[in-house]
Amino acid sequence: MKLAISGKGGVGKSTLAAALALLLADKGHRVLAVDADPDANLAAALGIPLEQQKQIVPISEQIALIEERTGAKVKQYGKIFRLNPEVSDIANRFALHHRGVALIVLGAIERGGSGCACPESVLLRALVTDLVLYKNEALIMDMEAGVEHLGRATARGVDRLLVVVEPGQRSIDSARRVQRMAGEIGLQRLAFVGNKITGPADEAFIRQALAEQEFIGMIPFAESLRRADRDGVAVLDHLDAELTRCFVEILAKATASR
Repeated sequence: MKLAISGKGGVGKSTLAAALALLLADKGHRVLAVDADPDANLAAALGIPLEQQKQIVPISEQIALIEERTGAKVKQYGKIFRLNPEVSDIANRFALHHRGVALIVLGAIERGGSGCACPESVLLRALVTDLVLYKNEALIMDMEAGVEHLGRATARGVDRLLVVVEPGQRSIDSARRVQRMAGEIGLQRLAFVGNKITGPADEAFIRQALAEQEFIGMIPFAESLRRADRDGVAVLDHLDAELTRCFVEILAKATASR
């Protein structure tokens, strides 16, 4: 099962990604969690201790690796380099393991201009393709507000794109942009998840604004999730039964065959 998660910054993508990854691991699955958001928060949401988080070096900042695999110096635009670098061993070499989840942090990509294929970008795209199409682990990919890390070929390997939305117009607009971008690369298997829902009015607002979309869950605003962030523990720790059941139901619907 390969799930990608997108949405406006701050809506709770990392919270959902971490919850689904930990639930899958608890069920005995081999899980690969990929943080493809430049504002990386997935390690914290998984409950990885702060000292270990500080040791994480995103793949896009692994200069020696990029130069070895692409044959080009980082940030040297316009040079000839390998467009199909070897990446099959990167997940095993660089993943940080925690509670049954293997985490890989991709990092940000600096583009040298429109249409520029820099060595870092080529390596990351090849890595994402390898993770989505050729790895057997269950995959949870936490992305920014878009689908830039996915191409048409890779998109075919994604079982479902989950778009997280909160009750606000900017979040709704971002969700619509994600949907449009997904359609442009042929990714049609979308589902939406509402987050930070404080009551019936919030849920009604989201459902009305995205009336044509499939919703597979509404996550209530929860003080326990805020405390988990503050205390640096995994998002699933200290949840009450109702909120835990909410995440379990979202996972079941996200992974159900259609």
